[in-house]
Amino acid sequence: MGQRRIPEKETLEVEFKSDLKRLPDAELIDTVVALSNTNGGELYVGVEDDGTPTGVHKAHADATQLSAFVANKTIPPVPARVTTLKLDEKGAEDRKGKTVVVVEVPKSKAIVASADGKIMRRRLKADGTPESTPFYPYEIITRLSTIGQLDYSEFPVPDTSMDDFSQEELVRLRSILERNRNSDQALLELDDKEMLAALRMTKDVDGKVTPTVTGILLVGKQSVIERIMPTSQATFQVLEGTEVRVNQDLGGPLLRTIEKMREMLEPWNPEREFEDGLFRQSVPEFDRRAFREAIVNAFGHRDYAALGRVRVLVDDEGLTIANPGGFVEGVTLENLLTVEPHGRNECLMNALKRVGLAEKTGRGVDRIFEGSLAYGRPLPDYSGSTSSNVSLFVARSAPDEVFMRMLNEEQSRTGKVLSLRSLLVLDALKKQRRLSVSDLSSQLHYTDATIRATVESLVEAGLVEAHGSSTARTYMLSAKVYNAAGKNVDFVRQSDIDKVRYPELIMKLARQQGGRIANRDVMSLLHLERKQAYRQLRKLVDAGELELRGSGAYCYYAIVE
Repeated sequence: MGQRRIPEKETLEVEFKSDLKRLPDAELIDTVVALSNTNGGELYVGVEDDGTPTGVHKAHADATQLSAFVANKTIPPVPARVTTLKLDEKGAEDRKGKTVVVVEVPKSKAIVASADGKIMRRRLKADGTPESTPFYPYEIITRLSTIGQLDYSEFPVPDTSMDDFSQEELVRLRSILERNRNSDQALLELDDKEMLAALRMTKDVDGKVTPTVTGILLVGKQSVIERIMPTSQATFQVLEGTEVRVNQDLGGPLLRTIEKMREMLEPWNPEREFEDGLFRQSVPEFDRRAFREAIVNAFGHRDYAALGRVRVLVDDEGLTIANPGGFVEGVTLENLLTVEPHGRNECLMNALKRVGLAEKTGRGVDRIFEGSLAYGRPLPDYSGSTSSNVSLFVARSAPDEVFMRMLNEEQSRTGKVLSLRSLLVLDALKKQRRLSVSDLSSQLHYTDATIRATVESLVEAGLVEAHGSSTARTYMLSAKVYNAAGKNVDFVRQSDIDKVRYPELIMKLARQQGGRIANRDVMSLLHLERKQAYRQLRKLVDAGELELRGSGAYCYYAIVE
């Protein structure tokens, strides 16, 4: 029996439509619009809900006409690709089977509507099955901000004025500017009206100075925020086992909420003493700078058009920071550290950067990762994030004192901190012992060239050792790192055990290849250069285990019986 050519069931990106009774044109277009407004996907016309192909109606059988029909009935036109398949009842290809039409729908970079004005989207029901549903006005704002077509935080807020700003929060704003060395100090020379305009917290609307969403969120009066921006609320929770120690809701201006969150974490963020020679260093359970960046990111990138609140949870396992609104278009778990910085609320984030609360480069996530890597702790975990929620988890873990000492020594030697890429490479080698450039690039999601430059600089610094050459080159932590950890045995095991077993491995491969082996086989097997492989083979020849046969490019070594 042939292999099934279509999916087994419907998903968010797959829809089956029966066409035994002609599928209404409006329903077909609504499905295309819904797929395009979500993640794109495939519409199978002529397939029942259970995935059984039953055939397409003759009105939809012409792929060229159907493609043109879809483009004419959608705004902007959806460039769907339409193909036909002949399938048996099991979904496998069969020349005598039923004709099924496949409409491949690309994900739209804008909001797509039908020619009748209907805007649809895909969603999963409670039972996990998909459906097409209307796109409501507040969801349109979310969608546009997610794909970078709209900045909701820049909107002027109707029926508000300068009187809706809190004088107390304006004082707090100036205090934050004065305290933060990374802030835009030139703002302090402006009066309140000029400063608010410079931070895009106000806009001129028909000759009237009107607060923007950013302005109200950061320094608005609490009563105004509760009335206009109820989605700005947050919750701070502490659990010990199943006991609730803290459960406090926070609202009002974000500058105050961010400061309050940092203060509330302190009693639950104990420090450990780390000794490095004559010096002592206090190591907090959760890095304070990383926590600040994570909180600012949660408020700065959340979806203010969606219900929900920023949530901070401290429990026995670690720290969780979650916010409504998934990753913006183009950001994934894989490229989180490498994608070009861009966010959902650019106006709000720019204000936070100029105030000094957010990383000016837009790489706040780098600081979050550095907050764990600098102490040799597990990496921050974003795997709990969904399409509608971003969740960051930082596990409780004792600092790796040997790793910290190595970083401190390197910083003292060079006078500068190791880059994030260097820390990621060292962390990967610490966990997995020996890796190649391709291994590292696939795990860390950087290019081979970038990883090669990083790891070779670590070799020059004496933190990493290289073995082999060219594409076979592998890397491991250096002898001095293992020595500092008191793990000399581990180093010898990693670096030399293979050399001891070289003859055994060569002979084993020769037996598997019918009693013969060539120089290139040894190079591939042991990741050696040509001359190194030749020397290993000569040792076995001298020992009477192998004998050379042939000459030139066609020579090989045979087992001596």
